[in-house]
Amino acid sequence: MVGNGATNWDVDVSPSFPETVFQFNMIPKHLLDSMTENGCVYYFNDFRNHSGPASCDAIWKKIQALTSSVNWYDLYRPADTNPLGNSDAARMGKVVINGEERTYKKGYTFAEYTPWLKNVDQGPVMGSFLSDYVNSAELRTALNIPDTLNKTWTMCWNSNFTYAITPEASVWIYPILKANGIRMMFYSGDTDGALPTYGTKRWISRLNWDIKAAWRPWLT
Repeated sequence: MVGNGATNWDVDVSPSFPETVFQFNMIPKHLLDSMTENGCVYYFNDFRNHSGPASCDAIWKKIQALTSSVNWYDLYRPADTNPLGNSDAARMGKVVINGEERTYKKGYTFAEYTPWLKNVDQGPVMGSFLSDYVNSAELRTALNIPDTLNKTWTMCWNSNFTYAITPEASVWIYPILKANGIRMMFYSGDTDGALPTYGTKRWISRLNWDIKAAWRPWLT
């Protein structure tokens, strides 16, 4: 089960960003049309040269400027929404585990969450609500997490991980999983601008697998 995973750089992140923010009414249609007509395609973290003529740079910069005030990971949330502030004291949460008080960091800033990105500002603190919820005694009890496991929970990035961007991303693993009978579930956030649903739909379509059930709304 994978949520919002970067899978195919040809469609994920930057290649899908213009259409995504257009559908959110954040850029005018002429900018999207200009990107399409000129064959302008930009790639995540500039690890691959963009396609299209030099004039694409001006179009891309306009799109970036118009979307600079939004949160990449939740397009409905303004980027300057930061109720915690950036002070170390304001961002430290506390929880008692096995009779011992433990601390955890509340959320991450853009720069902390994606330390490999180029030219990224510190940005607001994201995920503070999730940090409090997952570290709560109530959730630990509900998930049967033993008190002997006395570590607190942090978001996906920490100093123990070393990241490398590979040209093939992770799309190569899906045919292997399928061939070995592994069932997969992949989901994308519908307000996520970093790994938008448009990219997910496209790389899944490129797999060219048989469709057993047509796309439909799923209500619960």
